[in-house]
Amino acid sequence: MEGQLGFPWHSCWPKAQSYAERLRLGLAVIHGEAQCTELDMDDGRHSPPMVKNATVHPGLELPLMMAKEKPPITVVGDVGGRIAIIVDDIIDDVESFVAAAEILKERGAYKIYVMATHGILSAEAPRLIEESSVDEVVVTNTVPHEVQKLQCPKIKTVDISLILSEAIRRIHNGESMAYLFRNITVDD
Repeated sequence: MEGQLGFPWHSCWPKAQSYAERLRLGLAVIHGEAQCTELDMDDGRHSPPMVKNATVHPGLELPLMMAKEKPPITVVGDVGGRIAIIVDDIIDDVESFVAAAEILKERGAYKIYVMATHGILSAEAPRLIEESSVDEVVVTNTVPHEVQKLQCPKIKTVDISLILSEAIRRIHNGESMAYLFRNITVDD
């Protein structure tokens, strides 16, 4: 964790470790090593960073954007003999998930699950998942992905339509959202 002072995960790791110990859980954190640059210290308005302007129409120039380089994957903690769960908001191109799964498998994880809210699963994603160490990919039905599920039986879907519609109804009627979280059963 050297050279990462000032980045959010620097202070999160001890807190996460403390919570895990209190709950008697083994904990492994996977994150990218930060490359400390002046741009990283910026307020985020240049993400991805601008490179140069491109003329797409006479008199109209737009900035070309360049994607940020992904940092290398680091495993913090012991995953040997444990179930590893990789969580993200979106799973689209799966190369980084597959790479993380390979590292976790090398380190001794015996099951590897990927969970994401939105399963975009572009291009070769189903094939790459099927050929990888990932045991299962669980996504919600916020994005249609039936074709991808036919190509890869490891992809599972959680239907969130009822909870979303109930949340919308409660917000519209000024009702408490807490009810949704207090009354969830195993079947939900």
